[in-house]
Amino acid sequence: MAADETSIKVSVAARDRLARLAAERGTTIRALVEDLAQGTPTQAEYAERAELARAELASALGAAPSPEAEAKARVLLERLGGTRHAPQAAA
Repeated sequence: MAADETSIKVSVAARDRLARLAAERGTTIRALVEDLAQGTPTQAEYAERAELARAELASALGAAPSPEAEAKARVLLERLGGTRHAPQAAA
């Protein structure tokens, strides 16, 4: 194992599922896990994106959306399947 590599332990069931998912995508478990780790924002990154979006909206509209408008937008996105993993932003 190279100096910049490590291993993780998962259940046999999880390993087998990862293997099936990787095979369906034509990749390896390693690549699948690395893509997940790199492609999934942390809570801090979600918060940063939300703040950038608020600033952009404030710049374009002259005012940031109200907490009520953000909540309505969040519900709509969840119904559309767009924010399954995103935590709710603090108002």
